[in-house]
Parts: sequence; C-alpha cells; structure tokens
Amino acid sequence: MNFPNPDRRRLLTQALLLSTGAWAGCGHVGTPKDTLVQAFAFDDIISMDPATSFEISGVEILGNTYERLVGFDLDEPSRIVGMLARSWQVSPDGLEFGFELKPGLRFASGNPLGAEDVVFSLQRAVRMDKTPAFILTQLGLSKSNVAERVVQTGPLTLSLKIGKPFAPSFVLNCLTATVASVVDKQLLLSKAKDDDLGAAWLKLNHAGSGPWKLRDWRANEILVIERNELFHGPRPALARVIYRHVKEAATQRLLLEKGDVDIARNLAPQDLAPLAARQDIKLTQQAKGVLYYLGLNQRNPLLAKPEVREAFKWLVDYEAIGATLIKGIGVPHQNFLPQGLLGASGERPYKLDVAKARALLAKAGLADGFKITMDVRTIQPVMGIAEAVQQTAGRAGIRIEIIPGDGKQVLTKYRQRRHDIFIGDWGTDYWDPHSNADTFTRNPDNSDGAKLKPLSWRNSWDIPELTRKTDAAVLEHDAARRVQMYEALQAEFRQSSPFVMLFQQTQVAALRKEVQGFRIGPTSDTTFMAPVSKL
Repeated sequence: MNFPNPDRRRLLTQALLLSTGAWAGCGHVGTPKDTLVQAFAFDDIISMDPATSFEISGVEILGNTYERLVGFDLDEPSRIVGMLARSWQVSPDGLEFGFELKPGLRFASGNPLGAEDVVFSLQRAVRMDKTPAFILTQLGLSKSNVAERVVQTGPLTLSLKIGKPFAPSFVLNCLTATVASVVDKQLLLSKAKDDDLGAAWLKLNHAGSGPWKLRDWRANEILVIERNELFHGPRPALARVIYRHVKEAATQRLLLEKGDVDIARNLAPQDLAPLAARQDIKLTQQAKGVLYYLGLNQRNPLLAKPEVREAFKWLVDYEAIGATLIKGIGVPHQNFLPQGLLGASGERPYKLDVAKARALLAKAGLADGFKITMDVRTIQPVMGIAEAVQQTAGRAGIRIEIIPGDGKQVLTKYRQRRHDIFIGDWGTDYWDPHSNADTFTRNPDNSDGAKLKPLSWRNSWDIPELTRKTDAAVLEHDAARRVQMYEALQAEFRQSSPFVMLFQQTQVAALRKEVQGFRIGPTSDTTFMAPVSKL
C-alpha cells in the first residue's frame, strides 16, 4: 500500500513503533491518550469487503466501520433496533418489508447515503455470491431476481420482497449480519475494474459510514482504524484503534503488563488469575455465540462410517479440557446452538470413554485403528485442544497427524473440502437459531458445484431429511413449537453428525485500568469501539 501524505506516514510510523514495542524507547510511557492499542490474533482476515468477509476477526473490524439497516440491542439481543433505518413495516402477507432511512446520513468519504446505496449494497452482495451471501439468498433473493426484489421507492425508502413468509424476526435478524452492510455506491463504482463492483479495491480499503474507517491493514502484522469525523451518531472519544497481531497469549500478557498495549484479547486460562490480582488491570468477559468443534470430512471413507463418527465423540476428555485449556474462556458444550439462542439445548451425553470408542471401532472393522490428519490453526486454545484429542484418540489406536497453519491457510483448505479432520470455531452470524441450523443441519446440495457451502457441505454430510426439517423450523411462527423443533434437530445432530462439538466460548479481555467503556459483544461483529475512552 502507498502512503502519499505526511499524516498517513506519521500514523504508520506510530503504529509500527507500537507493534514492535519501540514506543517506550522514544520516551513515551504507555500508549497515546487518544489511541487504543489491542493485542489481538487476526491472522484469519482475508478481505475488508463486507460482501466477502466471513472470518471472526474480519467481521469485528467491519462491525465497527460499516452500518446496516438494523442491529440488535446488546442488552436484549432479541430486540431489533434501527441503525440506518428510522422505521420499517411488514406487509400483511409477510412477504414485503419497507424501510425508511434516517435523513442527513453520509459516508466517511463525504458522499450522501440514501436508499440507492442500500439497494446497491444488498444487490451487490447477492450478485457477488461470496461465502456470506447465503444469509441474504436464503430469503429468496438470487442474481436473477434481486433487481426486482430489492428496489428503491424514494430517496430514503426501499422495499425488500422475500420468497416465503418467514418469521419477521428472522428476516430482520438476517439484515443485522455483516453481509448486509451498506457500502458507498458512488465511491465503489469509481474504483471498479471491469464488472467487479469495486471488489478488488474494497478488499484492502473502506467504503462505509460507521463510527470508524479503515486506515491501514498489514496482514498478520497491524491494523488501524480511525475516527470517522462524519459519523451521524455519537462521536468516538478516541482518534484511532490499533490492533497488533500477537498470537501468543504469554506475549499478549507481557505487553499488557508493561503498558505497551491497552487490551489483551486472546489470553490463556493460566493468565487470568495473575492478571485479576493486579491493581492496574481489570478483566471483562462475555458468553459468545461462538462454538468450537471438530469436523470429520465424510469424503474420507473411514470417517464416513457411523461407528467412527460416534467413536470420536467418546474420545474427547471434555471435563479435562474444560478444567484446563478453556478454564475461564469457555464451557463444554455439545450442541450446535449456543446457550442464549432460542431453543438451545444443554444436553451433554458424551464423555471420555476409550473402551466404548474401541468397541465402536471394532464394529466398524477398524479394531487396529488407523492414521488420519487434522488441520489446525496455530493459536491457543485450538492447538492445545488438538493435541489433547490427538493423545486421547491415540489410546484407541487412531493416530492423528496435526497439520499446523495460519488462519487463512487452514480455512482455505477447509472450504475446499480437502481436509480429513478440521478443528475450528463457528460464530453466530445473526441472533436467530437458524443462523447455526442453516450451517450445521442444512445441506441442500452436496455436489462440488453447490452454490451454498455451509459447514455440513464442507464436511460432505449429505442430509436431505435434516435439511427439510431445518427448512420447516425457520418457517414456524409459534415460538414454543419452534423451540421443540430445534430441540429435536439438536438431538438428531448429536447422535449422527460428523461434528464433535467441544465448547462454547466465553471471551475474556484484560484491560489497563484507564480503559473505560469497553464491552465484548455477543457476536463477532458487536464488539464496538465507539463507546471506549481512556482516562
């Protein structure tokens, strides 16, 4: 990236001093008063385009730099609130949603923000058809019909027509997702190459209206967002937020204790108690809609055996992992719906039982075990859990070779279905149970050329009947009946799926005492920096 002006060069120099720990050597004690510095592992970021980004770290940045029509109340996630939208209505048949925007909105570029931009953004995401587009296409939108179903009806009004009478709360929750972010049409089209709708440029740049704008991003090194002076809402107190890419928890803790960073975001369980005992540091935590799991690729004929799938579920020492590797940062959980979502189950039928696993393997004709590979992102607690599973699986004769890689490498391979076993996490995209059901228990097309590629597809799990049941659950308007349907889906999933659900994340951050207003959100894109200040 080029830095054509002195201010930008100065900012980058400051950021790099912070990233290398050289700031103190320049006579500075702690971090600048107008700057928040976070130690954060973000090697999973692939793109800064909200129509493309589907990684946990990336959507946190986009949640701060872009806005959507609607969002949800962090104190009451089931309650939808307006972001860009001033009001909305639903037609009597439930098939049309009308939105009116707030007046006087502007993008960070200075361009006015109107209904034309919202329509362009939703149509663009559907037409680009990247990984997160399914959140919108599941509403009945497609490349061929989106021009007729998402239309501008006035300078500040638009209409969205959906394909089925889904529960209105489900539709609105879909529109809170990152993929529904509103982008600057005028700016993007000025940067477009051929017919890419500005995608090549937006991968590394910014075209939003949020309280922050992307200033610089160096992959696996540093990321800087700065205050958007044209933001229509409350003005952030800080001038900028710097994310330093630090993968090792011990290094994050050391930087925090020295005052080289204000917040550490990826701490290990053993760091929490010592930090909590310090007078200059405080801890905050939030149960997240993030689940960690093993995915067993059903293309591998060994893993496709039902007995092998079940054996793996008896070869995880959930209690030991809960008491050590994820102590304070997660709780064992064996369902695809995280606690907090409608219909989430707390059932935990599995525990470490090597004898039962051996019996299942023998029934599958694999009494002597077998060798298999596991793709692992080199970050804790993922690596530690992978090594723990490697050890307990070995007791049943399953020899796991761990293949380490950074987030982008591991995710790219996983999305191409080239893994044997994958260990990773899944974050809820919007606060509705279908967000997770749609990826874990729905796979309408298991072919290589499928348009939709949920986690069930990535693991080659062909499930037409579960797909039908999932489709029925999202159409159910009666909340009590819908809860029953999701409980049934989870029971079937626990028994037959190629997923070994491990735990639900409790995200913990450690802060210097001068940091005020920092709050971890329940989803990856709701950890907002605008309310943060420093004493």
